Amino acid sequence: PEKLLLRSGEANPIDYTLNNAEESTAYVKVVLKVLAEASGASGPSSKVSHLKGMLPDDEALQILYTDPMGVVTHYAITKLYDIICCLKEKKAGSDVSIGATFYNEDDGNLLDEWRPLLRVLHLGGSGDAFAQRGAAYCLAHILMAGCPSQRFATNRSLKINHASVVEPLQALISWITSQLQSSASSSLSLVTPTLTSLMTCPEARTMFANSGGIGYLSRHLRNGTKSSKTNSGASVQQLYELCFCLWTITYECNTSKMIRTTFVRDHAVHALVDLVTSAPREKVVRVALSALRSLAQCTAEASPSSSSDSKKEVTGATFLSEMIGCGLIKYVDQMKERQWTDIDIVDDLTVLHKLLHENFKEMSTWDVYLAEVQSGSLEWGFLHTEKFFKENARKFEGDNGDFSVVKMLVALTACNDEEVQAIACYDLGEFVRHYPNGRVIARSLGAKDIVMRLVDHSNEELQRHALTAVSKMMVSNWAAVH
Repeated sequence: PEKLLLRSGEANPIDYTLNNAEESTAYVKVVLKVLAEASGASGPSSKVSHLKGMLPDDEALQILYTDPMGVVTHYAITKLYDIICCLKEKKAGSDVSIGATFYNEDDGNLLDEWRPLLRVLHLGGSGDAFAQRGAAYCLAHILMAGCPSQRFATNRSLKINHASVVEPLQALISWITSQLQSSASSSLSLVTPTLTSLMTCPEARTMFANSGGIGYLSRHLRNGTKSSKTNSGASVQQLYELCFCLWTITYECNTSKMIRTTFVRDHAVHALVDLVTSAPREKVVRVALSALRSLAQCTAEASPSSSSDSKKEVTGATFLSEMIGCGLIKYVDQMKERQWTDIDIVDDLTVLHKLLHENFKEMSTWDVYLAEVQSGSLEWGFLHTEKFFKENARKFEGDNGDFSVVKMLVALTACNDEEVQAIACYDLGEFVRHYPNGRVIARSLGAKDIVMRLVDHSNEELQRHALTAVSKMMVSNWAAVH
């Protein structure tokens, strides 16, 4: 019977084979059984896993003889992909669906036969990119069908036990995050098709965010911008897909304090602003602006902080302050003057322009400076002048008297942006000049030793600012010397 099913699947269109739920489930079980027997515990196949493209018929036949299990693995993955695509095209509420096919009719649990897909993901050695990418994509759609938010796509009379999906979904997301830990473009190409599909599902979005996903996406976006010196080689399409994923997660901000806090902790706003300013393609700018708008408009009403200190509550105002600190207000002003063909970009720019300027009016000069330092995007301007430091020197103590801003400036002297390093050196020197006993504070925080290393830097401007800052730390009456 199993051989007959496979032959029928080859002889007839896939839609005919998946004509009813019972036959559809039977066929899927056979294909998964074939995959289980072909993808053994010995790791990826010796020949097929290394193929990069189509082969002539004679070479393909030779591969079948030398690596039959590899060929069968790719066959099974291809069949499963065809099955998933066909079932996705069925009308919502159809008796034949991914849910009806991959979940038991009696108890609603996920079929036990799904496990070979996870085994394919964890192939040893160099892996098998084709099989892994296909297995991940198929598994994602199978598991999403079991999530409560996706019931609209399934016959509502069908009983599905969501609990049977939680562990497999976490395992899939753990594999995705393990791939995102690599900066290689090849690792991104393995997971982006699956991840963009998963991020349409709220349950998957929350699970991915809880697994550190926001930080991984932000890092890849920062590495992908022109300003980064460790360019990952991510393609424009990959940047678009990663940014799309980050944008979808912003829709969980209103209901999740943890996700709002993680967006701040992982400097996602900085990554998105860098993407907007580097403008790799209009479609990337569009989705980055949409993500920034979503963050700017988020609230904490549905999930307020348990803390009584409302100032620590992360809301849209928090993200707007970050955006101002990153210099977004200047770029939005410039972008509004351009003629955009995409109405979504025009709409997002209009909203962001209004919100940014309203928030900027409410911020003091010190608030703007603090936001800039926290963002790490220092730019020469009125915030980095003698007048500013004379008026605000005492505020560097911080609310807790821990000089946290000075600590951040010390950290920025070791960043990868030479202009930011130069400005941080200047600011540390001015702090030392205008804060009583500033020299002792700066030395106790290690500022002198770190800045001293920059005195011999190849960048002449950075070298000059480092030398001046060190001199201010060593001379008690700088004004007289100057």
